[in-house]
Amino acid sequence: MVRASVSEILRHAVESRFADEVAFLGELVRTPSDNPPGDCAPHALRAAALLEALGFTVERHAVDAQAVRASGMLSAVNLVVRRRFGDGPVIALNAHGDVVAPGEGWSVDPYGAQIRDGCMYGRGAAVSKSDFATYAFALLALDVLAASGAALAGTVELHFTCDEESGGELGPKWLLAQGISRPDLALCAGFSYGVITAHNGCLHLRITVRGKSAHAAQPHTGHDALEAATRILAALYAHRRELAARRSALDGIGSPTLTVGLIEGGINTNVVPDRVQLRLDRRLIPDERAESVEPALRALIDDAVAGLEGIRVQCERILLAQPLLPLPGAERLTAALLRHAREVLQTEVRCHGVPLYTDARHYAAAGIPTVLYGAGPRSIAEANAHRADERVALADLRAATLVVALALAEVLAPGEG
Repeated sequence: MVRASVSEILRHAVESRFADEVAFLGELVRTPSDNPPGDCAPHALRAAALLEALGFTVERHAVDAQAVRASGMLSAVNLVVRRRFGDGPVIALNAHGDVVAPGEGWSVDPYGAQIRDGCMYGRGAAVSKSDFATYAFALLALDVLAASGAALAGTVELHFTCDEESGGELGPKWLLAQGISRPDLALCAGFSYGVITAHNGCLHLRITVRGKSAHAAQPHTGHDALEAATRILAALYAHRRELAARRSALDGIGSPTLTVGLIEGGINTNVVPDRVQLRLDRRLIPDERAESVEPALRALIDDAVAGLEGIRVQCERILLAQPLLPLPGAERLTAALLRHAREVLQTEVRCHGVPLYTDARHYAAAGIPTVLYGAGPRSIAEANAHRADERVALADLRAATLVVALALAEVLAPGEG
């Protein structure tokens, strides 16, 4: 009797449970987890129950209420599942269950998990509830492989968190800081047609411009905060044109960007504005250092209003997400994912960076080699991520689950770590 290969065992394990995987994802999509407002504990608890129904032992780690409130959320529970196959590396698989609000323009119920033309539609279907399913069912396939007698050396952990949309401080960073997990490698949510080893960072600043109000009939008796803000805006937009000329050395990253996404202020039409507030988003390419970008940006803002009588400007940092950079030690996981993705998908799959930022950076910041790979198409735009009619192709979900299972089996093979 010919013994089945590792590939055959894993492929059959994924195929035989795929209907269950689709149903699992559908239940997650039907459970709202919009952030904001960030009341994400109900989704985590629903996910925990679904995981336990699959036979997993699930740890529920509730974040304390004070930290949750400080982050602007209402509730947060992180889930951890551990499967030890023997002595060897610990590999964490991380995906987040919180999502942005659906918004308008949907052709289907954003919480309906409707399947149409081979895709599941719904908020979070692609980012990143699909990878709850990808990772859980890849781990189930590894269980089948181990039960067949194949030797595996190491531990796989599922880290299912719920605050990526607000920065990941209560998710991966919290799990690591609390000592709940100490992985040697991390695999985080991504898309099937690219292995991501780098991404941008992000700096958010709140710029408050203060002047002095006055009657519109006598504007010279006040100090116009809006007029001062326009000088800041002109300087920022001129700087944005300069940033477009800079290019990252890393494939897929592009240039730094700068966006003023929110402006508010003023009192009334007939009053000189005494206060205007701007919210600024500055994306940092991995080639840059936040330690130099932020002071330079603050200096540009101060210089724009220098000499304006009665004007004061305050800059507050709201968020600093460091870029993700490749770390030594990720090569075997990266190579295994690339090889198996090409074989399974029968197309070219490359290693590259992306211009967004994710909570995967918290693993890398702790010195853990980190790679992004999961279910989905070639780009965020193709998945309609953060837009109406977000969707994931079921064929990509199936393929990613098999690729992850094959890559983990390779990395966990005895003597390979």
